Amino acid sequence: MILENKLVLVVACALVDTDRRVLIAQRPAEKTLGGLWEFPGGKVEMGETPEEAIIRELEEELGIFTKTACLAPLSFASHAYKDFHLLMPLYVCRKWTGLPQKREHAALKWVKPNTLRDYEMPAADEPLIAPLCDLL
Repeated sequence: MILENKLVLVVACALVDTDRRVLIAQRPAEKTLGGLWEFPGGKVEMGETPEEAIIRELEEELGIFTKTACLAPLSFASHAYKDFHLLMPLYVCRKWTGLPQKREHAALKWVKPNTLRDYEMPAADEPLIAPLCDLL
């Protein structure tokens, strides 16, 4: 099978606090998929590893700092959108410095994994919920 649409590599991170809650972020209303909840993350830039991208995105989006040793790959999502195909590894991070701030999102929320399905998420994020619930 030939992939007709561009393949886009995006990384996501499930920040897990000491109460085993996961941080989700709400996309701003004016952006694509506005109002939906997602795991923080973003596109992997040219020359970056997925881990470097997560570290950069967490700093840019949330103002927190972590390192590669604190990132554990858990699962991935593969989803066909109309104009591109998204491949998104999910990393779990339990150790970082700083307090997450909503720099690029409309809202942030700490939620128990078993309540993640109560929040409307992009289609690509949905398959990441079950492995996260199994882990936590």
